[in-house]
Amino acid sequence: MDGYLEFLAAKAKLDPPTGLMEIPPLPDSLFPFQRDIVQWALRRGRAAIFAGTGLGKSFMELAWSRAIHEATDGNILLLTPLAVAAQMVREAKKFGIEAKHVSSQAECIHGVNVTNYQKLAHFDLSQFVGVVLDEASILKSTDGKYRTMLIKECKQIPYRLVATATPSPNDYMELGSYSEFLSVMDYTDMLAMFFSHDGGETQKWRLKGHAEDDFWRWMASWAVVLRQPSDLGYPDGAYKLPALHQHQHIVRVDYAPSLETGTLFPMEARTMRERIGARKDSVSVRVSMAAELTPTNEPVVWWCNLNSESSTLTKAIKGAVEVSGADTEEAKEKKLLDFVDGKYRVLVSKPSLCGFGMNFQHCAWCGFVGLNDSFEQIYQAVRRFWRFGQTREVHAHFIAAETEGAVVANLRRKEADADRMVEAMVAHMADLTAQSLKGAVRTQSKYNPTQPMIIPAWLRRAA
Repeated sequence: MDGYLEFLAAKAKLDPPTGLMEIPPLPDSLFPFQRDIVQWALRRGRAAIFAGTGLGKSFMELAWSRAIHEATDGNILLLTPLAVAAQMVREAKKFGIEAKHVSSQAECIHGVNVTNYQKLAHFDLSQFVGVVLDEASILKSTDGKYRTMLIKECKQIPYRLVATATPSPNDYMELGSYSEFLSVMDYTDMLAMFFSHDGGETQKWRLKGHAEDDFWRWMASWAVVLRQPSDLGYPDGAYKLPALHQHQHIVRVDYAPSLETGTLFPMEARTMRERIGARKDSVSVRVSMAAELTPTNEPVVWWCNLNSESSTLTKAIKGAVEVSGADTEEAKEKKLLDFVDGKYRVLVSKPSLCGFGMNFQHCAWCGFVGLNDSFEQIYQAVRRFWRFGQTREVHAHFIAAETEGAVVANLRRKEADADRMVEAMVAHMADLTAQSLKGAVRTQSKYNPTQPMIIPAWLRRAA
């Protein structure tokens, strides 16, 4: 056991200190919990912020970026999902932070630059001292092209920040991707150190019983986790949200008894192929119900899964605008910002296109005319509305065919898994994170790249 702890401490020491110890002035409008998190992340240099939607991640990312620029006189690149970059620049202007929406290296300014992941190939990342990944769950695919490119190209960038809501249900492996991007520990090292392989399923790992406390302490040294300010001992105040009401609608489908299959009644789809077939066969009845449910006197967003759902529903609702994958980036951004500004009342799109990063607090009514098995997409899509700044109770409607019961049950299971995972993360890390934040506020000395790494007390004891 002593050898294991010594190995753990040694691995932690491999992460050199790159943070700022003398922190430039931060925006006055930061809430106390936001200010402390930004100070901690600046001092850390390479850090992760796992904060629930609506807790001001964009503001914290922008404040961190400006501070790094002011302290180093270097340039910052802030990467966002498609169509979110324009909103991020709007947010920056609102908070008095200069930032430019850019499409290539040639357009960059001396300071904070904002672009989307899809344009990453048009930039020379060696020209930046800091990089920020907004909605950083893009890293979770272990063989994804963006993950591979970002980890490789950003390795020499001294200041790195990842920000996202809490990871996918029970997907602790996602944390390994964040750790590797931040150069804290390689993904494979994290697995070997803290996890055991769970039987014959190559993608299933579980925390080693004796390593669980060490894992969370290690996490708390480079990541902050919160669902609401009170998780870290701050008052919730305006973060106490109005109620969220979820409405389930099941539509019947036409079905003829079949001698070939031997079934007299519609059967619940189980396999992926059956689920896709059930969705395609019920498009017209689900779209018809969605059109009937749509309010006529307030903003509405309908989330779809199939192209046929999106195009058919847009035609069925007078004045609706569709954001589709065929739209240019400029067209997507214009439609989304026009919806935010009230130029369109009804927006129809897919969570994969517009369900991450956008702020739709002016709208309190949304619906899903099509479902898939991605709990993360649904969670993020609902949180476009049910977030800080929302003053009304939010209503989310879910329409599924009677043959899609397995999909609904799977999503409910994943929701329960997600709640348990977040509870575990907060329970294990809240006190540790609060102590780290307090330490970041107290420490004020100039960064010296030759000084030894400040090892947390628990690691010093272990070593």
